[in-house]
Amino acid sequence: MNLHYSAEENVFRDTVRAFLDTHLPPELQRKVRLHLRLAREDYVRWHKIVAAQGWAAPGWPVEFGGTGWSAVQRHIWEDECARAATPPILPFGVNMVAPVIMAFGSEQQKAHYLPRILNCDDWWCQGYSEPGAGSDLASLKTTAVRDGDHYIVNGQKTWTTLAQHADMIFCLVRTDSSVRKQQGISFLLIDMKTPGVTVRPIIMLDEDHEVNEVFFDNVRVPVANLVGQENRGWTYAKYLLGHERTGIAAVGRSKRELAFLKQLTMQQQKRGQPLLRDPAFAAKVAGVEIELMALEMTVLRVVSEENKGPGPQASMLKVRGSEIQQQLTELMVEAIGPQALPFDPAYLDGDAQYAAAGDDLAAPLAAYYFNYRKTSIYGGSNEIQKNIITQMILGL
Repeated sequence: MNLHYSAEENVFRDTVRAFLDTHLPPELQRKVRLHLRLAREDYVRWHKIVAAQGWAAPGWPVEFGGTGWSAVQRHIWEDECARAATPPILPFGVNMVAPVIMAFGSEQQKAHYLPRILNCDDWWCQGYSEPGAGSDLASLKTTAVRDGDHYIVNGQKTWTTLAQHADMIFCLVRTDSSVRKQQGISFLLIDMKTPGVTVRPIIMLDEDHEVNEVFFDNVRVPVANLVGQENRGWTYAKYLLGHERTGIAAVGRSKRELAFLKQLTMQQQKRGQPLLRDPAFAAKVAGVEIELMALEMTVLRVVSEENKGPGPQASMLKVRGSEIQQQLTELMVEAIGPQALPFDPAYLDGDAQYAAAGDDLAAPLAAYYFNYRKTSIYGGSNEIQKNIITQMILGL
């Protein structure tokens, strides 16, 4: 795979850089670069800036508002956004539920939801995992019982990222308990303002409110909100997870964090010289950089063949991408040593009194390390992904 861009691709990259240099608010860039926490309005603000340019959904077909970019152009866009330290375009709407709606939804669902997702008029969250159904997702217990032109939904979802901000949730629910567990699941779109929906925060090791429990108590959901056919939700779920796992690789973000790690280690001293010049530590950084280069090559191969649909490569990208992200945070913490022990949530939340501390690169790194313990679990744990790779490639 040749990573030397053509003349046209270099012109495209310059166009993207010019847009980011002009339109990315400095205060948002600072938050991302320094690993500070983003508020709801930060995500929405950046999404709407990009949507106004027509670039919010590069992977969508043009007829739904996509850009018509090639796989290489989309890679350049993601790479440049990471380099510039933009807030992410949250994947739950654009990259997860939207492809399912396009592939399996009704014309009415496409006409209503897709423009709202494109413009971030609706904030989506994902209702998959349950207390007893994480990696074994097909064991989910949340039920949806047909009652005329509605379903009555009862149950619980957990680890629901940013559900406290969400307008909509896409859910896997059990609509038939008499068949094999994968065959009795349906895919529902549920308004989070519906009576009977309760969101309860889960506070993690980094003291942040990022994930939640979501409870459904006799929630009435219109049958019109069923995507595709009843009891075919497992097929749609696998389709969605393939898109999610490919995105988890996050090569551009890891490249930015690798540059941050090098900057950090040039400031840390060991025996009178920068830590990055210590042979043992430099070898660790070089090892991660080599793995990241290999991952980028694999990502480019996968996205260039996306018309074939997600396959075992999506699981491979998920495993290696999440491992590299964790290795980078581990090396950051190792580099700063005892400075990693304390962290201040007020600083991470951008409290005004800490504005002068913006040059303190070490302050957020313990929380950042804690947060990234999750990457090998969400989207299907890495252990399960290795089983999937074995089954799909080796037939075992």
